[in-house]
Amino acid sequence: MVNTTQLRPRAGRLRSPSRQTPNGLPRLLALASIVALTLVASAPAGSQTLTVLHNFAGPPNDGDYAFGGLAMDGAGNLYGTTLEGGKNDTCSGFTGCGTAFELDASSNETVLYNFSGPDGSEPIGSLTIDANGILYGTTEFGGYTRGCDCGTVFKIDGDGETVLHRFTGADGAVPSSGVIVGPSGGIYGTASEGGPTGNGVVFKVEAGKETVLYPFTGQADGAEPIGGLTADTRGNLYGTTAYGGNLDDCDGTGCGVVFELTGTQETVLHAFKNPPDGGTPVANLLMDANGDLYGTTRNGGEPYKTGTVFKVGPDDQEHVLHRFTVNQHTGSAPKGIYPITGLARDAQGNLYGTTEEGGSSGYGVAYEITTAGVEKVLHNFCTAGCQDGSHPNSLIIDGQGNLYGTTTGGGAYGFGTIFKISTVPVSDAP
Repeated sequence: MVNTTQLRPRAGRLRSPSRQTPNGLPRLLALASIVALTLVASAPAGSQTLTVLHNFAGPPNDGDYAFGGLAMDGAGNLYGTTLEGGKNDTCSGFTGCGTAFELDASSNETVLYNFSGPDGSEPIGSLTIDANGILYGTTEFGGYTRGCDCGTVFKIDGDGETVLHRFTGADGAVPSSGVIVGPSGGIYGTASEGGPTGNGVVFKVEAGKETVLYPFTGQADGAEPIGGLTADTRGNLYGTTAYGGNLDDCDGTGCGVVFELTGTQETVLHAFKNPPDGGTPVANLLMDANGDLYGTTRNGGEPYKTGTVFKVGPDDQEHVLHRFTVNQHTGSAPKGIYPITGLARDAQGNLYGTTEEGGSSGYGVAYEITTAGVEKVLHNFCTAGCQDGSHPNSLIIDGQGNLYGTTTGGGAYGFGTIFKISTVPVSDAP
């Protein structure tokens, strides 16, 4: 029997910022009838505007702490999860076990499912939509199999939620990211802990059976795959681990790796060194049509070790595209620090992401890295009394170049927001 309390402390919690806002916004329960506030953030002509599409009201109305990113269907509806909140308060130590939600194109929110514990709790990752409109995801905890509060893989369809797998610890524990669905219907993902050595696994769930494709050893092959997976057209899987790799770095724990999994054979494409190339990657990778992989590291980079944006090419060489910095005179970080989420990419090759901290208020930014490698801050969060949200999460991009994401705090009620960032052409700007 394996219990998660015996496993390595949850590295995923390094991604959980405080939700205290600078103005001490009260986390008030909203009225049962939730009215979405629409906020247009101030922006110079020809730049970006942020619109709050939904303010989370917290339990028992809806969710709280929407850490995972969003998914969008062909009709423009958005889907996601909240780590806490919902109507069920049966999860020890938390107010609500979490929710799965839909926000339609008119910004009407529907709670699709309230987790209760045995069916999973704390769904921290994003959702995936298949061709039939079925949603798939994971919960970090819950399941309660063989005495292990180790998490689940689930689906949500017209019949409600179905648990597809309950982790036992030996086959993985604490899945901290979403999953991907293969052409044959197999579901692939990572569990950040558990497995034979407790260092996490890559898994597949198909026809009601879970298979461990690769168990990490915590050595040169990596440890704790907190981020999820990306697949190429041949079915090879790509991801990162937060630790492991070169154990001479990062105080003997290793700074993490980028890996490829072909079948059950793992290849380390890059082992991070902290400075100068980055350390502790905790987000999904993005792959372009040429097979280049793009990602972020929360730490590392010179001279301030406050995170990087990187690319690993088909030649398996890592290139740092951007290093986040701190003003050496003021100690401020106007362009953001600690990127803990993955990237979105537009048709021109520009990259978009968020940082956990930094910006004008210290509560994170949305940024663009141009094809020339220049960082542009698109939005500083927690402005105007934090009505726009604080601590932004992963971004997705639609066909018109609009960006969508969530925040874990701030908003009208202090429980976070769903937002949209759109570009205003100079000719249309007021």
